[in-house]
Formats: sequence, C-alpha cells, structure tokens
Amino acid sequence: MDPFVYQYAVGSILFTLGLVYAWRQGYVGLSGRGLRNLVVAVGGLAVFAVVQGYLQYAPMTEAAAVPYSGPGLPEGVLGTPLDYGIMIGYFVAMLAVGTWFGRNQTTTRDFFFGGQRFSWWLIAFSLIATTIGSYSFVKYSAIAYTWGLASTQTYLNDWFWIPFLLFGWVPILYFSRVMSIPEYFARRFNPTARKVSTVLLLVYLIGYVGINLFTMGQALHILLGWPILASAALVATISAIYVTFGGQTSVIMTDLFQGLMLIATGLLILVLGVLYLGGWDVFWEHLPRAHRLAFSPFNEDPSFPAVGIYWQDGVANSAMFYFLNQGMVMRLMAARTVEDSRKAMVVMLLVLMPLAAVVVASGGWVGQALVHAGHLPELPPKEAFFITAEFLSRPGVFGLVMAALTAALMSTVDTLITAIAAIVVNDVYQPLRPAASDKELMRVARWSSVSITLLGVGLVPVFMSFGSIYSAHGAFTAAITPPLVVALLLGVFWRRFTPAAAVATMVGGSAVIFLSILAPVLVTPFAHGVPMVDVEPGFLAGKDQYKFMRALFGLFSCGVIGVTVTLFTTARPLDSVRGLVWGTVSDAIAHYKGSPGSESESAWAPAEARGREDDARQGHLPVVHLSASLAAALEAGPQDLIYLSDRRAWLGGLRSSHAIVGEVLDEPGDKVVVGASLFAMLVQGRERVPLRVKRLY
Repeated sequence: MDPFVYQYAVGSILFTLGLVYAWRQGYVGLSGRGLRNLVVAVGGLAVFAVVQGYLQYAPMTEAAAVPYSGPGLPEGVLGTPLDYGIMIGYFVAMLAVGTWFGRNQTTTRDFFFGGQRFSWWLIAFSLIATTIGSYSFVKYSAIAYTWGLASTQTYLNDWFWIPFLLFGWVPILYFSRVMSIPEYFARRFNPTARKVSTVLLLVYLIGYVGINLFTMGQALHILLGWPILASAALVATISAIYVTFGGQTSVIMTDLFQGLMLIATGLLILVLGVLYLGGWDVFWEHLPRAHRLAFSPFNEDPSFPAVGIYWQDGVANSAMFYFLNQGMVMRLMAARTVEDSRKAMVVMLLVLMPLAAVVVASGGWVGQALVHAGHLPELPPKEAFFITAEFLSRPGVFGLVMAALTAALMSTVDTLITAIAAIVVNDVYQPLRPAASDKELMRVARWSSVSITLLGVGLVPVFMSFGSIYSAHGAFTAAITPPLVVALLLGVFWRRFTPAAAVATMVGGSAVIFLSILAPVLVTPFAHGVPMVDVEPGFLAGKDQYKFMRALFGLFSCGVIGVTVTLFTTARPLDSVRGLVWGTVSDAIAHYKGSPGSESESAWAPAEARGREDDARQGHLPVVHLSASLAAALEAGPQDLIYLSDRRAWLGGLRSSHAIVGEVLDEPGDKVVVGASLFAMLVQGRERVPLRVKRLY
C-alpha cells in the first residue's frame, strides 16, 4: 500500500466528516465568513498534500557518496566552558522572566488561565514551545538521521482534525468555562466519569513529566558527564520555581521566549550545515533520495512503519494532544476570545508545526548529509543531534544550541506542571472541599506544582530501567490515549452517547489494551501487515510488539465498547447537556456571558478611562460603566461582556481584562469608568492614552 494514498484516503474521511458537522452548524458555507473558513480548511489540507506529494514522488538527483577518511568520533565532554556558561545564563534568564511576569496571581483562574486575556500570536508561540519537548530533539534527530524527511510525518498529519477542532471542540471548550478535562466529563456524563478520567489523565501527564526530565538528564549526561538523576533534578527545580509562583502567565511568557529560541537555533543548525556543505543544492543532493521521502515504508519496518505512525501519532496522539491534553486546554482557554483560540490553532498547525518539524529534525538531516558527503563518519542515531551541532558550531554558538535543548525541556515541563496542578485542584481537592476559598485553592495549586515536580524526578529511575525510553513512552500512551480520545469525541459529537458508555469505554478500553500487551496476537488483525518483532520473554514484553499499531486496536476496541453500551443504556436528556455537545454552542455562549449571545464581536473603539474607588465584581469579572456614545459605538448595554486593552498590541494582552457592563452613563465623549484595581493595571502611568475596547458575543 502506498503510504501517501493511505494517509490521505483515511484522513480525508475524518476531515470530510468534520466539515459536515461544521457545515450543519453554519461555520462553513459558500459565502461570507463560512466561505473564508472553508477556504482555510481545504486550502491548508491542500498545502500539506502538495508538499508531501512532491517529496514522495518528484524525480530528484542524488550526489555520489564520499567515503570518510578523517579521525573517529569525539569522546568525552562536548562543548567548552563558554558554552556551559551560556547555558547557565539561559537558566537564570528564564527564571527571572518567569517570576517577573508571574507576579500578582491571586486567583486560580489567573493562575491556571492567565485571566483569559492573551492574543492569538502569543498563544500560538506558547503552544509550539509546549509541543517541542526536550525528547523531541533527541528522538526526531535520531529518526531524521535514519529515515530523513519521513521524520516530519508526526508534525504534518494533524490538519485532518482541523474542522472538528476549530468548529466543534474549541467553542464548546471555551464557552463552557470548564477548568479541566475531568470537569467536562463530570458535566457531560457523571462524577464517576470524572474520577476515571482524572486517574487516566494524571497517569498520562505525570508520565510525560518523567519522560521529559529523564531525556534532559540523559542529554546533560552525554554533554557533561553529570549523573542523569541529578541533572533532571536541576532543570526540574528551575522550571518549578517560576511555575509555582506565576502559573499560566509565567508559562506563556517564558514559552514565548523559548519558542523563538527553539525555532532560531533549530534553523541555525540547518543553515550552518548548508553553508558548510557549500549551498542548498549540495546539501539536498547529499541527502540520499530515500531520505527525502515524505513517508517511511508502509509496513516493512516495525520500528517506524508509515501506517503505524499515522494511527499512533496522526489519529490517537493528535486527538489526545489537541482535544484532551490539559496543557493545550489551558492555552486555548487563556486566549482573549474564542476567535483568538482559532487563529492560534491555524497558525500553529499551518506555519509553526512545519517549522517545528524542521527544528527538531535538522540535526539528523544535516548529520546524514555530512556523512554522505564524507565530512563525518557514521553516527550513532541517538547522538546525531549533539555531534552534528558541536561539529558545526563555534564555541558559544554550541552553548546557544544546548540552551535551546534546555528551552525545549522547560517549555514542556512547565506546561505539564500547571496542567497537573489544575487537575489536582479542580478535580481532586475541590470536590472534597467545595467551600474552599480561592486563597486556599491557590495554596494547593502551588504545593501541587512542587509535589508534581518531585514525583516527576522520582520517576526518572523508573524510566532509566527500561531498555528504551521510547518503548516505555509508547506503551503507556497506547494504553491511555485511545480510551480517553474515544470517550471525549463520542461525548462531544454524539448526543446519544451515555454516561455508562463513557465509563465503560475508559475502564473497559484500558483493560482490553492492557490485555493486548499481555497477548500481542490480539493486535495482529489490525496490524496492516506490520511484522511482530521478537522480544525477550517477560511480563510486559508485549509492550514492544505492535507499539504503533496498538493505537488502531485500542481505538477500534474502545469504539465498539462505547457504541454497544450506548445502545443498551439511557442517554441524558438534551436539556441537561446543552452547551456541552455538538449543535448547542449558543447555549454555551449564554452560559459563558450570562445572557444570550453569538460569536460576533464589535470593532475596536478608543475610550478615555476614568477610575472609581470601588472594585465591584460580578462573578469573577470586574464591572465597568460606559458613556452613552461609547455604548452606542460598541452596540453594548448592561450585562454585555467587553474586553479592555492597553493600546500596545505587541504586549499580547498582558495589560488587558474582560469586564461586565454595569451602567450606561449620560456623559459626553467615549468614556469607560473602571474600578481601582483595573485602573491600576490598565491605566496608571498612561492616563492620557486611550484604552481599546470591544464588545464580545
């Protein structure tokens, strides 16, 4: 089977089904905003198809391989004292940035969602920094060295989910005001579903913390010879400090810097390699033609089969990441509007993810071209990134590259820490203490951040005991991802899906997948011809067999369980799930703002700000008053939701806030009257500069 044809045939079914859902809700159409959305969705898919089709089928010339005749590979510590000084300086700088921007976090909504005030571009950079973990550089450089451009499969097969994501899940997630994925399960299904999803998500997220810390500890061990556990503890401590004090605001702001750092340094390795080889044409021709294919072989090699990559990464893991990963949820919820969440996702998937594919794999591609051109001997794939980077870099530049590896770790771990803390506070502690004050919940959030970090460090020796960290990673994600993915997607897009079915899908699905680890032959009918590898006998030895194709087996098994149980159990009435399922976004908006509304927004309007002594609030939002002319310009009235911002758009929403309109005042001019706290944040020191104001929904 041709992997290009297979991916786009199966993926297009998923994509088309998502478009049908979006069409029926009016998000896509043949005119106006609907046509724009349709063009973006279909155009994005076409871009990926053209790029991958060209790489897979276009005729290309290949330069003759040149034998290597130089010395062997370097041994011992890589880099110079200058490089390590730069790395230490980077640690200190990120610690300072994180703690500075994280000041004055007084509520859990501020701590976990940054006040829902950030612009789309800031969210997009934060998302990409979260996506690229420290393990990404090591893992994908190794894959890129072995398989070439096929390493991009994981980063370029997410677009099939875009209609479901933008026009189905994002508005429900944003307007429902859920604080966590388990809270959604509680409201959509029942408390039991919340408890089960909490356990599965905590295992998934804490496991990722351990994997990232282990990979960074291993990297510092290769570079400096430091013990793996001590290295992991060091970087964990630095990440935990600014997360504990600043929460989501610290994470988003440090991730902005780290996202830029990751992109710049990853591209730097590619540029240095191209220049060293004598130009792009030389680099391209010394990358063997087999390394320029968009896809690995369909099913011949069980270590990297294209069909397995699609089902594991393109379907199961992508759905888990975009729909259920608490870190992703918190980023999307931190955007100032639902439209900003959508823009962030489009820019991330269409622009930043392809860049990320280059960033994490450039060391492997360049390393393979240098070997083919005779400049380096054959490299151990897992060390390709480190050896290539040092070979091309002068002292100091290598330090920047290693700082990028550090950034990759911190930008992923800080997200995971805040995500797990949000679940602990919202789904473990608060149900036990429903009357807990926000001050008490903030204290629990901070202590949870510290505890999670310690637990992640404690897991490092566990992952060290596995023969391959990626086998362990694949085993636990394959067991946890399909049950959660199937339960959520059926819950959102099938109103008939029942609470009993959700619980059965998560519990029964996890059990069946675990059984497939004990008896891998269960996966064989779903393996698409991928051979079962031979492994050493052992209780969990099956985790290394069909580790990619187990995702398809899990998705199918969970789907069968969910559909079957639904047909024999009673669904909740539609009125009890309005705003939580497909087709009820208007109900979600009414819940969000406290009155009926739509996804429309007014244009920006300038407004002179005037302060008042009180700090009146309605719910968690401050109350402001508008002059009659400003209210008319915004088409806003009492109880409407507005967004106020400093005029400096480049701040990305750092000085901004949502508010509820209290009164419309009979005053001349375009004025907004704000409480003391809001005045101090938005106006003080810039009293003569008007604010920007818009009405939302």
